[in-house]
Amino acid sequence: MKNRIITTLILCLPAFSGHAEQAVSEHQLGNGLKVLVKQDHRSPIVISQVWYKVGSSYEPDGITGISHMLEHMMFKGTDKHPPGEFSRIIAENGGEENAFTGQDYTAYFQTMAVSKLAVSFELEADRMRHLHILADELKKELEVVTEERRMRTDDNPQAKMSEHFMAMAYSNSPYKHPVIGWPADIANYKAEDLDAWYQRWYAPNNATLVVVGDVEPQAVFNLAERYFADLKPSEIKPLKPQTEIEQLGVRKMTLKVPAKLPSVVMGYKVPSLKSAPIKEEAYALEVLAAVLDGGNSARLSKELIRGKQLAVSAGADYELSSRLSGLFELEATPAEGKTVWELESALKDQIAKLQRELIGPEELQRIKAQVLASAVYERDSGFYQAMQLGMLETVGLGWQMADDYVNQVNQVTSEQVRAVARKYLLEDHLSVAYLEPLPINEPAPARKGL
Repeated sequence: MKNRIITTLILCLPAFSGHAEQAVSEHQLGNGLKVLVKQDHRSPIVISQVWYKVGSSYEPDGITGISHMLEHMMFKGTDKHPPGEFSRIIAENGGEENAFTGQDYTAYFQTMAVSKLAVSFELEADRMRHLHILADELKKELEVVTEERRMRTDDNPQAKMSEHFMAMAYSNSPYKHPVIGWPADIANYKAEDLDAWYQRWYAPNNATLVVVGDVEPQAVFNLAERYFADLKPSEIKPLKPQTEIEQLGVRKMTLKVPAKLPSVVMGYKVPSLKSAPIKEEAYALEVLAAVLDGGNSARLSKELIRGKQLAVSAGADYELSSRLSGLFELEATPAEGKTVWELESALKDQIAKLQRELIGPEELQRIKAQVLASAVYERDSGFYQAMQLGMLETVGLGWQMADDYVNQVNQVTSEQVRAVARKYLLEDHLSVAYLEPLPINEPAPARKGL
């Protein structure tokens, strides 16, 4: 629902998945690099991920999207490896690699045979401190990012709506900026801008190395010492507080773009787990989201899509693991003959019902079971296990928080769900955006006075 470079990844939960759960081993190098290792011996592969504590929420006005741009430039060469060599070497060794940028992090990953882990470490250590940001390479990559933005946002009505919605919903939170950046900022990046951002944030004491696979922790730690220990740390100055000011009334906007269908997005200001005054509130919001949008038996699907047939699609979203406070979002597309205003009213009725009435014990248990079952499914992937550890550590929650999740979700009560609905899902803290479709491929109007 949010404008991100990658599809939002569900926070993986520790749970049983048919194999014995392995503990996480931690080691910190003298230069500050934290190394996390989790054994998974089901196949002879290893997932290696390097997470940096920097993303779009770290960026000031004027250089929005620079974290994502730097992600692209990280494949453009060092003294030791010229442009294109990184990907070529990984492929030659039978591996796969990529990277992604989010609001609160930037991460790079490889999937390799266990015997090739040293190849991954050598390449990542090299570009952690020795990247070359060349003006010619930046010019080429700017064209790539501009095209990426055009395809993913400018030509995508839902993504375009989400971008404008976020810019309206937030007053001063950095979450108002798109991860990919605003067009004018992208067009005006200079090599020195990228280099300054790289020098500021890309250092071992601002990174976490996560390894999941058919490995032994001590062997991984030894390998990490070999390749990363000589890298010099930087002075990482903490960010200034970035607290969103209180919203004092409902905000609404209409976006008119070429599209096939209308839609509506609603967002209430809510805390994340990191910012919640009481951590149990964040887990209650997580369950609340699942009550509304937790499969075919959830309320939005059951009542708005199949029941009243007001919507062809409807969903709810809450980001438990954001670094800063965020939004509890609802979005829906009306069925033929229905309007976005009817749908908005129906969504508000669902919220009001949660504020009035307690969830029944059977429904609550079913929701909890579905939340945990989806976690078990995600847990079956080594990649997502590594994602879980890296994300929690990077946003400042600590990877140990993963062990808390199942227990916390299981302890959520109906009273807690109703309490957070009453406390946070308030009209004065609501933002609403409507997508009004314009004809697709309509010719541009003739310009006057020419």
